[in-house]
Amino acid sequence: MAQAVPTLKQSHGVEFTRIYSYGAARGDLVVPNDDLVGPIDSSDEWIRQRTGIITRTRASEGILALDLATEAAREAIAKSGIRADQIDLVIVATIGNVQQTPSMSAVLAERVGANPAAAYDSNAACAGFSYGVTQADALIRTGAAHYALVVGAEKLSDIVDPTDRTISFLLGDGAGAVVIGPSDFPGIAAPVWGSDGSKADAVGMDYNLVDFREGRAKWPTLRQDGQTVFRWAVWEMAKVAKQALEVAGIEASDLAAFVPHQANMRIIDELAKQLKLPESVIIGRDIETTGNTSAASIPLATHRLLQEHPELSGGLCLQIGFGAGLVFGAQVVVLP
Repeated sequence: MAQAVPTLKQSHGVEFTRIYSYGAARGDLVVPNDDLVGPIDSSDEWIRQRTGIITRTRASEGILALDLATEAAREAIAKSGIRADQIDLVIVATIGNVQQTPSMSAVLAERVGANPAAAYDSNAACAGFSYGVTQADALIRTGAAHYALVVGAEKLSDIVDPTDRTISFLLGDGAGAVVIGPSDFPGIAAPVWGSDGSKADAVGMDYNLVDFREGRAKWPTLRQDGQTVFRWAVWEMAKVAKQALEVAGIEASDLAAFVPHQANMRIIDELAKQLKLPESVIIGRDIETTGNTSAASIPLATHRLLQEHPELSGGLCLQIGFGAGLVFGAQVVVLP
């Protein structure tokens, strides 16, 4: 007679989650356009017109993306009302970890006092923060975690060729962090996320580490097909943003803020136009002085908005990330 198979105990978490707090860290160096135009044979005016960037922050040689992540995480934890040792999940979204292993997240968990939290890095480029928020929300609601630290951290100046005209002048260094935990109300809407690998060549590294090791290529750096990325971001991401509003069950007029990935000011303005955002919606435009910080851009821009507009607290914010992969992720969140 066959032995009965025991029924596994299924864990259950909370019904809702929310973002408790934001933390931020930017590179210690302010780099104006004039410092970059020589190697790309360009001008301050050309960069401003194409991107909206006036300056960008970059980190000094001795500062790692991990150091920026630590600073941002400590601020988020301090403001969250949660002890670091209560955090049992740490997710770091990054494309800039200078070591393939160990993960930045495991070292970060130890640094901030969250050891022995589950910890892993996520590579979803400029959508990485959105992906991290989505994963933290789901894992807390299933009972796999109780409190999560999600960080987007990049030191893109390590992987940029100063002579490259496609992307070098866009990039900055920084980290943004949030603490996520249980909520009495829905604080994070379901995501609209996905990928389109058919456009994988549009933005990414020009070489791989094996070719570099074998002497067949130089150190890998970021490149992009600007026109392809621009068209995709403007037309396809506008559709994703509208879908995210539908999934959340709200209208654009219900938003208090809109924080897209800080890729290009022209993209930000075009997305806002297509969403038909009313003037009451405050738009994150951190790119003007921070630059494009990939996975860090959304939390950095949101952190700045909350500093400059504390009245946004408790309001609804549409956040959307998009980038190399090509990947995208969007959701509406309640601002802490």
